[in-house]
Amino acid sequence: MSNDFRLGGDLPIGRLGFGAMRLPTNSFHGPARDPETGRAVLRRAVELGIDHIDTAAFYTSDDGSVRANDLIREALHPYPDGLVIATKVGPLRTPDGGLEATTDPGALRALVEENLAGLGVDRLDLVYLRIGGIEPPPHGESVAARFEALAALREEGLIRHLGLSHVDAGHLAEARAIAPVAAVQNHFHPDRRDDTEVLARCEEAGIAYVPYFPLGGGLADIGGGRVAEVADRHGATVPQIALARLLASSPVTLAIPGTGSVAHLEENTAAGSIVLTAEDHADLR
Repeated sequence: MSNDFRLGGDLPIGRLGFGAMRLPTNSFHGPARDPETGRAVLRRAVELGIDHIDTAAFYTSDDGSVRANDLIREALHPYPDGLVIATKVGPLRTPDGGLEATTDPGALRALVEENLAGLGVDRLDLVYLRIGGIEPPPHGESVAARFEALAALREEGLIRHLGLSHVDAGHLAEARAIAPVAAVQNHFHPDRRDDTEVLARCEEAGIAYVPYFPLGGGLADIGGGRVAEVADRHGATVPQIALARLLASSPVTLAIPGTGSVAHLEENTAAGSIVLTAEDHADLR
């Protein structure tokens, strides 16, 4: 299976990218991490050949002093040719550090402009409309007005490709009737595979399927079953096998594991060279 993918049909990227959520803090909430460590992780990611970084303006430390977009701009701008940066709009930070999803289409322009300024670009490569939080997707909730607002910004030239995050098959169909969808970002990992309908629709249409929390996000144990045995066979770690398994699950699946550690970044990136055998797949079922 190829390790390359053409996002939106025209942006070639590797299927193993990098998620920036853990750069400002150790998890979604918490005190600021050393910004120089975050910048070092980003520079090393590019050195390792990673050409797809996933971020958001709401990826910040609790006090707002360290922001993922700022770190990306400071570490990598002017950006190397071929680097694709994806971001998300919709959620807003609340005073207590949580997130609140906006349903106001008119608010999206300001959020897009915030990402443009933070990243120091004139056009965003990929913008996901994120609806809801970590709970199950809000089934039956229309995304049409919000997606139309982003599609209008795409027509203006502020966005190259559009995506959806935390959605079901109905949301995907509704959005595709408005404008092309290049990627879907949903909660999915080897031990959470209840999003097969959306994945199937993405496969049919050549849409990138980009799981968030591909290693469980600290919310799940990805080492169950015989994963450790497969890891031993390859001289690999359990997270590396989890990532290899995810990439092998579909030709449209991309992985964006996040970390604030150069060592973990290097470990995750090495998973891209692992080729699972028929015996491995049988053991991992």
